[in-house]
Amino acid sequence: MTQTDRDADNGKDREKEARGVKRPIAPAAVPEHLHEQIQGNFIVVIHPGSETLRIGRAPDTQPMSVPHVVARRHKHAGQSRYEDQCLLREGLNSADSNEQRQNGLKMIDQAIWSKKMSNGVRRVPVSAQQAKLYNKQIRPAVLDSNCKVKWTHTSHQPEYLVGEDALNVNPTDSYSIHWPIRRGQLNIHSGPGGSLTAVLADLQTIWSHAVHKLLEIPLKDLKYYRCIFLIPDIYNRQHVKEFVNMLLLKIGFSAVVVHQESVCVTLGSGLSSACVVDVGDQKTSVCCVEDGVSHRSSRLCLAYGGSDVTRCFFWLMQRAGFPYRECRLANRLDYVLLQQLKESFCHLDQDISGLQDHEFRTRFPDSPVLLYQLRLGDEKLQAPMALFYPAALGIVGQKMTSLQHRLLGDAEDPHDEHYLLSTQSKQDQSSKTMSDRKSFHKSAGFDGESGEPSERANVSVDVELGHSQTECLAAAAGGDPEDSSRSTAVTQFEGKALGIDKAILHSIDSCSSDETKRKMYGCILLVGGGLLFHGAQEFLQHRILNKMPPSFRCLVESVDVITRPKDMDPRLIAWKGGAVLACLDTTQELWIDQREWQRFGVRMLRERAAFVW
Repeated sequence: MTQTDRDADNGKDREKEARGVKRPIAPAAVPEHLHEQIQGNFIVVIHPGSETLRIGRAPDTQPMSVPHVVARRHKHAGQSRYEDQCLLREGLNSADSNEQRQNGLKMIDQAIWSKKMSNGVRRVPVSAQQAKLYNKQIRPAVLDSNCKVKWTHTSHQPEYLVGEDALNVNPTDSYSIHWPIRRGQLNIHSGPGGSLTAVLADLQTIWSHAVHKLLEIPLKDLKYYRCIFLIPDIYNRQHVKEFVNMLLLKIGFSAVVVHQESVCVTLGSGLSSACVVDVGDQKTSVCCVEDGVSHRSSRLCLAYGGSDVTRCFFWLMQRAGFPYRECRLANRLDYVLLQQLKESFCHLDQDISGLQDHEFRTRFPDSPVLLYQLRLGDEKLQAPMALFYPAALGIVGQKMTSLQHRLLGDAEDPHDEHYLLSTQSKQDQSSKTMSDRKSFHKSAGFDGESGEPSERANVSVDVELGHSQTECLAAAAGGDPEDSSRSTAVTQFEGKALGIDKAILHSIDSCSSDETKRKMYGCILLVGGGLLFHGAQEFLQHRILNKMPPSFRCLVESVDVITRPKDMDPRLIAWKGGAVLACLDTTQELWIDQREWQRFGVRMLRERAAFVW
C-alpha cells in the first residue's frame, strides 16, 4: 500500500469517527524490551479500603498499610472543626433502634443455647449482670504517670497530615478529619469537605503522599510507572471514571488497569473459582467468581462490617459495667482502643463459655498509662454473631443490602445500556417475518418503530445482566406492569438486613447452573479483617451446612470454608491478587494509557475492562 493509499484510509477513518461510527480500540502496543520492566518494580498496586489503604509495588511481599484518613489545616481563623465519625452512623438514633437491638440479641442468645458444645452439652448463657457486679467495683491502676504516646507535632502548620499522623492530631488543633471512603463508596455528604471534588482531592492527597513517602517514588517519575487499581464488586461507574481520571491525569501514572476485588481475591489465593466473602471494616461483599469472571447476578453488598461489630461489642460491655467509663464512640482514640479490644477478646468458638477475666491498658497523650481489669462472659461471642443477626446492630431506616444495578445513561458513553437494549431489540425484530412482527406488536401493545425492548430481548439480556438489572432497564424504558412489580420486589429485598450466611446462600442461588452452584458451595473463601475471629471458619461452615438447600446436600461432597489461603493474612489477599494480575501476559491487553484516556475517555473502560462494564 502506498503512502497515498494509507493517507486516504486514515482520512476515511477520521470521517467515520466524526460521523459517530466507532471502531474497536486496539490495545496499546508494549515494546518487547519493556515487558520485563512493566511486570517488575514499575507497577504500583492500589487497594483503597474504607479504613485502610494498601499500596505497594507488584513484586513486594506485602503492601504498605495506611489508615485511609487525612487531616486538613483550617484555611481561616475561627473555622469550625469537622470530623468524619468512625463508629457512629445514621440509623442508630431511631426510637426503634434499642428495641431492634434487644430483639437481635434475643435471637443470638437463642442460637447460642440451641447449639451444643463439642462435648455434647448445651451452652448455658451467662447474664451480663454477673459480670457487672465485678466490673463496677474496678478502679484503674496507674502503670506510668507519663505516657510516651504524643500528639502529632503541628507547630510547623503542615497543610495536611495523612494516616497515623492524622489519627493522632490533637482535637484542639485547627484541623478537620476526613475519611474519603465510607462503606466502600466515596464519602459524599452535605457537611464540610463532603462534595465530590473535595473527596477526590482528599484521595489524591493520601495516595500521592503514600507513593512519595512510603514507596519513595518521586511524583515526577510516575510517568514511568503503571497502576493496578482495585474497585469493589458493586461499583459506581461515575466514581470509577473519576478514579481513572485522577490516577492518569492528576497523579500522573502512565497507564492503569482496573479490576474487581473479588476476582483479585481468587488470583491472590490461587483458586480458579470460589464464593468470595469479603468482610471489611464498614461493608461486606459477597460474590461468586468462576474462572476469573465475577457473576454479576451473584453480587451483594451489605452495609455493615467490622466497625459495626466494634460498636456492638462496646454496647455489650457497657451492659456488663465496662470499667473505662469515660470511653466515647465519637472519640478517635477510643475508637482505636475499642478496635483492639474487639480483636483481642472476641471469638466465634462455642466451646469457650463462662465468665473470664481480662485486662487492658489505655495509652493516651497527656495522660497516665492505666491498667484496667475486666470480666466478660458471652459478650465476646455475641458481638461477632451480630454479623449473622444484623438486627443486633440497631440500625434502623437505612438501606442495608445493595445489588449491582445498571447505569441509566452516560453522556460520554454512547454505547450505554439503553443503546445495547435498543440494538438487541431491533436485531431480534429483524430476524422475524413481517407478519410475525405485526402479530407480536399487536399482542404486546408496542409500536413497531418505538424501539422498545421486546419480551424476548429482556430474556436474552437477563442471562448476562441478571434479573434485577434487566428489570430496572425495562422499567426505565417503559416496561410493562409485571416488570415494575419485579423491580419493586428487588427494592424490598434490598431494604432487608441479611446475615452473612443468608447473603452467601442468596449469592450462590443466583448462579445460573447447578454445576456452578455446586462449585461455589464447595469453596467459600472468607477474606478481609472484619470476621477475623477464632472459630469463624467452623462457625460459618456449620451455618451454611444447616441452611443450604436439601437438594444440594447430596451433590456437594463438603462445604469448604477457607480463611487463610496459602497461610496469608486474609486482609492482604485482594492486594496480592492485584500484584499477580500485574504479572500475567493477558494483562498487557488491559492497560489504558494517558493519551487514550484523554482521547476516548470512559469508552476505554468499556473496551479494556476485564469485566463487563
